[in-house]
Amino acid sequence: QVQLVESGGGLVQAGGSLRLSCAASGRTFSRYYMGWFRQAPGKEREFVAAISRHGGSTYAADSVRGRFTISRDNVRNTVYLQMNSAKPEDTAVYYCALVYDCSGAGCFDVKTYEYWGQGTQVTVSS
Repeated sequence: QVQLVESGGGLVQAGGSLRLSCAASGRTFSRYYMGWFRQAPGKEREFVAAISRHGGSTYAADSVRGRFTISRDNVRNTVYLQMNSAKPEDTAVYYCALVYDCSGAGCFDVKTYEYWGQGTQVTVSS
């Protein structure tokens, strides 16, 4: 049974920073790619960032590249999303997700991922 538990969400002012965490259990964490997605009210869930098994490759959506950084700690079985220079349009529920393997555009696709956390709310005030 895979469990993904996000934490670290909250309210932040525009231009501020927040770090999200996602703790995984139930699988050998280092064997899996990890991703962050977000969903704003009335919108579809969208890709934010992804990271390969040992962190050698990372991917980020154009909308967050240069502001958000994904990283992982395979000892703590945790993936992080460092959010800097936050904007009001970053307001959403953020989800982490896990998949055994992905490549190219597949790593950006919601349908690729096998397991999901329950989400954590991030609100950026202007």
